[in-house]
Amino acid sequence: MKSYGILAGTAIAVALGVHAYLGRARKFRTRVVGIIPARYASSRFEGKPLVQILGKPMIQRTWERSKLATTLDHLVVATDDEKIAECCRGFGADVIMTSESCQNGTERCYEALEKLDKKYDIVVNIQGDEPLIEPEIIDGIVKALQAAPDAVFSTAVTPLKPEDAFDPNRVKCVVDNYGYAIYFSRGLIPFNKSAEVNPRFPYLLHLGIQSYDSKFLKIYPKLQPTPLQLEEDLEQLKVLENGYKMKVIKVEHEAHGVDTPEDVEKIESLMRERNMS
Repeated sequence: MKSYGILAGTAIAVALGVHAYLGRARKFRTRVVGIIPARYASSRFEGKPLVQILGKPMIQRTWERSKLATTLDHLVVATDDEKIAECCRGFGADVIMTSESCQNGTERCYEALEKLDKKYDIVVNIQGDEPLIEPEIIDGIVKALQAAPDAVFSTAVTPLKPEDAFDPNRVKCVVDNYGYAIYFSRGLIPFNKSAEVNPRFPYLLHLGIQSYDSKFLKIYPKLQPTPLQLEEDLEQLKVLENGYKMKVIKVEHEAHGVDTPEDVEKIESLMRERNMS
């Protein structure tokens, strides 16, 4: 308990200075870069970015879909693995090499941003394991952040399927009446007294894709880990726990992320149904 108090106190102190900095330095958010973080090592699915999906590596599928977004001025892959880098260069992607010490995709995006030659106002963190990501969702979260100067972060949610209600790999979200995130959890939220899914309640599934004000992204690694972030193992909770606002857009999207080897067959079956090559 005492260590949590120290962490929270440190985070508040840092956050106060950060809020003042952002208030002085915020500019028009016009230049946008998309970054696809990709790592080879994974406890659940090693080498996941390179898995073949109907004849193409998954990272290539994600890159090709992301290239269709109209709001991105530039798109890069950020990785710590040379096999992934070589694969990406082979299909024409720009690659930024990052360190193995990055704790999550947000930190990898930050390191990649620091190595880019040009300056950008918004960074979009595009999940490499979403080979069917819709470019309209990328454009949607960018435009949401551009229209919300009080937010430093934006993301997307979609209706949660009842069968995913208690799956900890499917992150749930609740938002306020103004479209800002209240909380994210691996558990079902809200949770009612019956401990069962309410078929009439519009539960929301977090899609993972997110965009940041680039000035905030440079500050994010300096914020200490927070209790809720550590307990849920969700990096976006560190943003909320430090008092920052996160804009959320609601979309209709069949979430088809690849978390395990078994998901690959599901993706391929869906692509065949849609006649996607």
